[in-house]
Amino acid sequence: MSERKKSLLPCKLFLVKFCKMDVNSFYGTRTRTLQALVPENPQDSDADLSDVDDPIEDPDYHPVREEVAGDSSFESLDEDDAPSTSTSSKKLPCKKRRKGKHTLKTVSLKEPEDSPGSSSPSGPHNGTRRIWKHEDIEEFQVTEARFEPPVVVQSPFQYFRMLFTDEMIQHVAHHTNLYSAQELGDPIKTNPEEIEDFLSMLLFMGVFKFPSLEDYWHHESRFSVIADIMPRKRFQLLRRYIHFNDNQQCNENPDRFYKIRPLFDMLRNQCLLIPSTYKHSVDEVMIGYKGTRAGSLRQYIGNKPDKWGFKVFCRASSSGIIHDLLMYQGASTFFNVTLSEEEQMLPLGAKVVTTLCKTIQQPRLSVVFFDNFFTSFKLVQTLQTSLGVQCIGTVRPNRTGGAPLMTDKELIKRGRGSYDYRSAEGVIAVKWFDNKCVNLLSNASGIMPLSAVKRWCKESKEKITVPCPSLIPAYNEHMGGIDLSDMLVHLYKTPAKSRRWYIPLFGYILDLSIANSWLVYKRDCGLLNEKAMPLKRFRLAVAHSLNQVNKPASKVGRPSSSSPPPPKKHYTPRPSLPKPQPDVRYDSLGHWPLHCDKRGRCNYCPKGVSRWKCQKCNVFLCLNANQECFAAYHQK
Repeated sequence: MSERKKSLLPCKLFLVKFCKMDVNSFYGTRTRTLQALVPENPQDSDADLSDVDDPIEDPDYHPVREEVAGDSSFESLDEDDAPSTSTSSKKLPCKKRRKGKHTLKTVSLKEPEDSPGSSSPSGPHNGTRRIWKHEDIEEFQVTEARFEPPVVVQSPFQYFRMLFTDEMIQHVAHHTNLYSAQELGDPIKTNPEEIEDFLSMLLFMGVFKFPSLEDYWHHESRFSVIADIMPRKRFQLLRRYIHFNDNQQCNENPDRFYKIRPLFDMLRNQCLLIPSTYKHSVDEVMIGYKGTRAGSLRQYIGNKPDKWGFKVFCRASSSGIIHDLLMYQGASTFFNVTLSEEEQMLPLGAKVVTTLCKTIQQPRLSVVFFDNFFTSFKLVQTLQTSLGVQCIGTVRPNRTGGAPLMTDKELIKRGRGSYDYRSAEGVIAVKWFDNKCVNLLSNASGIMPLSAVKRWCKESKEKITVPCPSLIPAYNEHMGGIDLSDMLVHLYKTPAKSRRWYIPLFGYILDLSIANSWLVYKRDCGLLNEKAMPLKRFRLAVAHSLNQVNKPASKVGRPSSSSPPPPKKHYTPRPSLPKPQPDVRYDSLGHWPLHCDKRGRCNYCPKGVSRWKCQKCNVFLCLNANQECFAAYHQK
């Protein structure tokens, strides 16, 4: 080989090695690889890695200068294994092999990357790998809740007072006077009795809806049931200055709902006292508000009846009774909730479910249902380990914990009703195809026993039977509790349109008290095999009782001049007069006998006729030496 070819040899080797470089290191920053020297044999100790050479077996051996200079292990870390370019043909003397010499090896300190198919329950950098199996899980047997039947079904007003207590009414009256004094310099001098009249008018307005509030008093559309309770100006004055907290003590409060928080907490405490079943659901409720004074407290959810408004997270039983509530206010939502360090690392949906499940009375016997806004693999494990609560919920595909389920296209090819499942660590991930594919996570119910649902088929134009796993009917049956409560609230909704953002929240508190109390009343009627009155009659009964219980009778006199004289009518059958509510009948206040020119049928004895009637109850009763129906009618 000529001298020119020998001189080009290192260049060729350099080009070969240069072509193997990473593209990123050529065009950008050179990637750095951390390296370390460790013993090749793990059993070697650190004492054997000293710089002192071991004794040489050959005593006549003397290393040359070139060998000593090239025997540095640290200098050879960045050098490549290339043939020597030296022209010297002199060979260096070789060392004899030393017995027992411990050698070092170079190890890269780069963090190992996760493989695409691996998944970890605690994070992407955890070394443990979750193993998914094609196995079903055992079904969790939920105990049926048993409620003790009451001695007798109470009146609607008594059920309402279980939730909207006297303390709440006194609180509203006190802070209304306080706020009016701060604004006007003189309080409007309201009292709990007048607040009860105000509430009764709101309950009536939820059933009898007029285009505007003034129409209830206008002479062309006067509605005496409401207009006779309170004058229009007094009602508007109460509605203008009604308040629920002291504004002067809320300057540095982190609570953004401070104006309504005391009344909201009182209602929440009463809802927690209602006995619940062992099947709960968690979902959000929207309280409608279209104003702009609430700032970022106003949220938007497109699939709700009220798309704009305040978001409230609720926990309810499958019967629709709300047991716990949590108002969403952004980063300060959990300002008054104690969370552990692990719970603080959870996302918003998981925090909400964990907070609402902490108030369950018997968590280890309960199952909670929630939708894909909340569900994740970590949440299901956290609830089971920390609280003992079992869960079933729909889940988004990226939150299944890495379950290797079939793709949507593969499942659709198998036809309607097909499913795939994998289980790991006691949690099962299921994908079921109905009209579209749906994913679920559960540790309470699995695949077996299979059930069937009826679905409409476009091809055959009839309903067909579609097989489904057992957790699908369980989810559909018990997830709708909050939607049921929201529907009952919207049936007869209190008019609360106002620029002040806390007025709609007050209306929701009043409507929720009616809905919850009616559901408890309906449950008690079912335990005693009695027929329950509908929600509208229940609401009207509460409104009448609020207006009359423990209050004197209304004034008797000629009608107001604003109302037109009644026109002459032809003879028509006389309608039956409404009977007073039991709370009004037995309150022993303002029941005075009133003598009338015309006689009427006694409302107590079957054959009696009398000219005497009760001024408050407005019913005829016998009042003579032989018949004392008046006194007997007002005693239990």
